[in-house]
Amino acid sequence: MTTLTFTLLLFIGSVLAGLLGSLTGLGGGVIIIPLLTYLGVDFHYAIGTALVAVIATSSGSAAAYVKEGVTNLRMGMFLEIATTIGAVFGALLVASRLIPTPIVAVLFGVILILSAVNSLRKRPALAANVCSKMGQKFKLSGTYPGEDGRLVKYGVKNVVGGFFMMMLAGVISGLLGIGAGAMKVIAMDNIMRVPFKVSTTTSNFMIGVTATAGAFIYLQNGYIQPALCMPVMIGVLLGAIGGSKILLQSNTAKLRFGFSIFILMVALDMIYKGVTGQI
Repeated sequence: MTTLTFTLLLFIGSVLAGLLGSLTGLGGGVIIIPLLTYLGVDFHYAIGTALVAVIATSSGSAAAYVKEGVTNLRMGMFLEIATTIGAVFGALLVASRLIPTPIVAVLFGVILILSAVNSLRKRPALAANVCSKMGQKFKLSGTYPGEDGRLVKYGVKNVVGGFFMMMLAGVISGLLGIGAGAMKVIAMDNIMRVPFKVSTTTSNFMIGVTATAGAFIYLQNGYIQPALCMPVMIGVLLGAIGGSKILLQSNTAKLRFGFSIFILMVALDMIYKGVTGQI
């Protein structure tokens, strides 16, 4: 494969990764890492590049969501404390090669399967504007524009549980380079009972900070290469900007289903490669 062909394939894949990452709050790493490994890139370099992609995705889509008034900035900044601590710890484990690559690949797949299955589960209707005592104390409740243009109020529950899940999400981000957007959406959507569009957009806002913490460790260890990062950053940024415009007028149920099926396919493939030693 020539350098030009490699770069074009990486760019096209990155555009798709940015689009998916923006629509689902994942950050795009779930596509970038398998794409790079398929192209023969070492798994550690794939993780470092994916973290850069996550930062670009967050930068491209978060601004649009904040402008539209969907992102809960206060909740995002509060939960970033947990994710940043976790990301540094996870990145140190992998960058120092304390965990073998096949184990990281299998873990990557297992986390994605759990995310996909959880997203397909039916959820009970959210109670309107009900907020826990801790949610009220930290003023984490908010509003977002509904389909008819009116502001929809919502509350936040189980703040402590969500905080610790975010810390685990940070560890996964540092370990796998995926931004852990899936786990962040799960934490806000299932545990804290935040509406899906708010959890997705707030996840996009948060993942850039989480990924930056992990990327710093990978950069110190030489796992971030400009030749890989340049086409990835440009691609995911373009995809993220397009995805941010689509999400605001999209059907969240269809997004959940499409997101889950795709993630399940990627997860099974990564587990197979990890078990058979192909990665």
